[in-house]
Amino acid sequence: MNGRSTRRWWALGAITLAVMAAGLDATVLSLALPTLTTALHASESQLQWFVTGYTLALAVAMLPSGLLGDRFGRKRVMLAALALFGLGSVVCAFSTSPEELIAARVELGLAGAALTVMALSAVTVLFAESERPRAVGIWSAANFLALPLGPILGGWMLANFWWGWVFLINVPVVLVGLIAIVLLMPESRSAERPGLDVIGLVTSSAGLSLLMYGLIQAGENGWASVSAVVPMVAAAALLAAFVLWEGRLTERPGGKPLIDIGLFRSGPFTWGIVLAGFAVFGLFGALFGLPQYFQAVLGTDAQGSGLRLLPLIGGMVAGAVPADRISARIGPKFTAAIGFIVLSLGMAAGGTMTAGTGDGFIAAWTFTVGVGAGISLSTAAAAALNQLSAERSGVGSALMQTVTKLGPAFGAAILGSVLNSTYQAQLHLNGLPEPAADAVKRSVFAGLAVAHQLHSAALLDAVRSSFVAGMDSGLRVSAAIALVGAVLALAFLPRRAAAISRVEAQIASGEYEPVA
Repeated sequence: MNGRSTRRWWALGAITLAVMAAGLDATVLSLALPTLTTALHASESQLQWFVTGYTLALAVAMLPSGLLGDRFGRKRVMLAALALFGLGSVVCAFSTSPEELIAARVELGLAGAALTVMALSAVTVLFAESERPRAVGIWSAANFLALPLGPILGGWMLANFWWGWVFLINVPVVLVGLIAIVLLMPESRSAERPGLDVIGLVTSSAGLSLLMYGLIQAGENGWASVSAVVPMVAAAALLAAFVLWEGRLTERPGGKPLIDIGLFRSGPFTWGIVLAGFAVFGLFGALFGLPQYFQAVLGTDAQGSGLRLLPLIGGMVAGAVPADRISARIGPKFTAAIGFIVLSLGMAAGGTMTAGTGDGFIAAWTFTVGVGAGISLSTAAAAALNQLSAERSGVGSALMQTVTKLGPAFGAAILGSVLNSTYQAQLHLNGLPEPAADAVKRSVFAGLAVAHQLHSAALLDAVRSSFVAGMDSGLRVSAAIALVGAVLALAFLPRRAAAISRVEAQIASGEYEPVA
């Protein structure tokens, strides 16, 4: 391996470290919410906005971040985003009111969007098509580590130190990332400077933020609630207008659209993005219910929940790292399909759990889920990225990240509805006073609190077993969705990798000249 090639892989390590800061922040906050209730005198609505503000800002900033990187330089945008992320983390730590923390979380979401988009864009620019699957696998595997690290580090810090440290742990990661990117990552931008498509930016950002908000409301208040239906209908109208406008701008002489609609004529790009979303959705089936299961049914703390997620993360690393070699041998079509089938089998096994299931069985099925998710997500992402030129890698990567970020939002809304409806249907609360029964139906943790107050072992068992039944239903839905992903992969992904196919075509035509 020559020096230039080695530098590329070190640069990938620097990029991955930078993005881990955003991953840690997302997982740590959920642990800090109970502490923030007391420390900042936050209401339930304000606690919700600590999470929602970050999520909405993330959705709004994805496509604009890609455009900024293509226009002004991807290294420059990533460095600015890292600096803003570090600053926002400090503001979060020293916030003295809920309003200050919400504002800081919005700023973190904007910076986090630019970080994740520029990271994937840099992979496209740094690596040739033949190397991208491996680079995406390593990038994916390293980012998965943020999932358990957040609860493990955050749980330990909340138990032993001031709550602000759960945000300040981002700062050293940001500083190391800044130094590494300055030294290792080359600058890149589009040779032809993209135009500023203001109408496209406004309609896409507003549409995506309204869609994300509607999904959040659907998960909390139901799909038929006005707070969910109105923003999602408005989002559909805005996104439809966005697509129509981009199409017209593409056909107009001299037009510079935000998104090249021609990208979607490429099957590998379109279906690679769609299947990456399927993989994230399927994975979220486990991530949505397991932390609640560990804490509500097994009685662990947040740190213990993070440790119990390690088999899942280990499986994702084990699946993502070799995915490029498997794809080179049997092609993206069959590799992604195998990944989705393994993911489905793991989810189906998880859907057989009871309140008394042992740790060994949980570790086995979560590891299987991780392997399937790692293979399918890495292969689908690489199939899409291989269709991008360096010219528009920023906006193309932003599309990929937008879809994968919507996966958990759809997962929370759909799987949350399945879990809650099954949980409530399984409960038999005859004889329980109406206020207490309403509290039990609200959530598993509220149900446990009522059972403890009433000193009722029977209610305690009923709440736990009903929750497990709801989680099993959600896992079975995820298993079915993963099977749909396998069918779509077989139908639409290419049989061979793009780079290999082009070399074979050149050999057949006599145009291929091997490099000495």
